[in-house]
Amino acid sequence: MRPDTESDDSLSGGAACALSEVVEQVSGKWSIGILLAAAHGPVRFTHFERKIRGISRRMLTRTLRSLERDGLLVRTVHPTVPVTVEYSLSPIGIELCSSLVVLTRWAERHHDTIAEARRAYDEGGAAPGETA
Repeated sequence: MRPDTESDDSLSGGAACALSEVVEQVSGKWSIGILLAAAHGPVRFTHFERKIRGISRRMLTRTLRSLERDGLLVRTVHPTVPVTVEYSLSPIGIELCSSLVVLTRWAERHHDTIAEARRAYDEGGAAPGETA
């Protein structure tokens, strides 16, 4: 049975809305990269800038604040001169990150297969494994 056809009451109504909201937040263009970068321990702002190619300072700030607001990141300010700020995963961020690692590995394993399926589809042919 396909996942989208299962009759699962747990994803009806409010549960589906809550799931959509969370998935939308963590699947944002920059969120996954930030969470994975923080998976190895506390990270400073400048490290995120170096690690995540293409993100602007403004977007990094906005995404960090959003992830902190959602309770996925913890922001720690150290009273040094100059002030040092570090971000680390919260307990629920750690739990989420383990799922993101699995998803990332899946995407890496199947990247070429998906690219080939897209090429075949765009050329008007059937996708690999599809029958006419």
